[in-house]
Amino acid sequence: MSKGYDITIVYRIYPKVSKVPPIFSDDKYKLSELCLKSFANSLSGISAKIYVILDDCPKSYEDLFEVNLSSFDYELIRTEVRSNQETFGMQLDLLINQGSSEIVYFAEDDYFYLPNAFNEMLSFIKNDNVDFISPFDHLDYYTLDLHNFETEEVKSGKILWKVRGSTTMTFMTKKNKLIEARKVFETYIKKNDDASLWFSLSKKRMLNPIKFIYYILKYFPGVKFMIKSWIHTPMQLLFGKKYKLWVPSKSLALHLDNQTMAPGIDWDEEFKKYL
Repeated sequence: MSKGYDITIVYRIYPKVSKVPPIFSDDKYKLSELCLKSFANSLSGISAKIYVILDDCPKSYEDLFEVNLSSFDYELIRTEVRSNQETFGMQLDLLINQGSSEIVYFAEDDYFYLPNAFNEMLSFIKNDNVDFISPFDHLDYYTLDLHNFETEEVKSGKILWKVRGSTTMTFMTKKNKLIEARKVFETYIKKNDDASLWFSLSKKRMLNPIKFIYYILKYFPGVKFMIKSWIHTPMQLLFGKKYKLWVPSKSLALHLDNQTMAPGIDWDEEFKKYL
């Protein structure tokens, strides 16, 4: 840890649009530019080592990072695997093997950040009770029974944090926690779903046979998550540590999918600040 960075980040990007974003739905370059500007702004004043995995990206994407990350210590890594799972595996290896910081962050290219996002996460993750942090207050937390369980809450500064069951593959953690849970994260490379992976780490819902029957009758995706979790991570579910994934009750970032917009924030107004 000799270089003493506050955080090490691996940011992976692919030049095609996934999901249906609420802005620039047919222009991945402009979408990427918006997200990257908000990302860099949110890191203002923070000492960060940043690796960028460019998966089959044209030269214009390299220029995008050179403009927006010029004030940071960053490194571009070019690959042509065209695979979400493989580039996640590259993220995992880079963050486990780096020696720049104890705090690490997995970044996907379709996240828009509020200006205070990284300061708030870095402040909160110093607590011993925090294993993982997502900046995204997912709409599913309020609409799906999978997330309808009693949870812990902690106020840190102006942010109310809550323990949640799952999130996407954009998250912050500590290097030692990542090493502990490495085998579970490696199942994502082997086609495990993000939700199944996280539910096995948090152990929410997955050990409840009554919920299994309920989801068969009422919500089939819930059954799929439970089955995949048991197929890929049975030892974690039975004998592994129960980890705590913390999420702000008012989002610090937005996954740009118009079906899962984080509530309570006028995102169009936030986008305008960068357009």
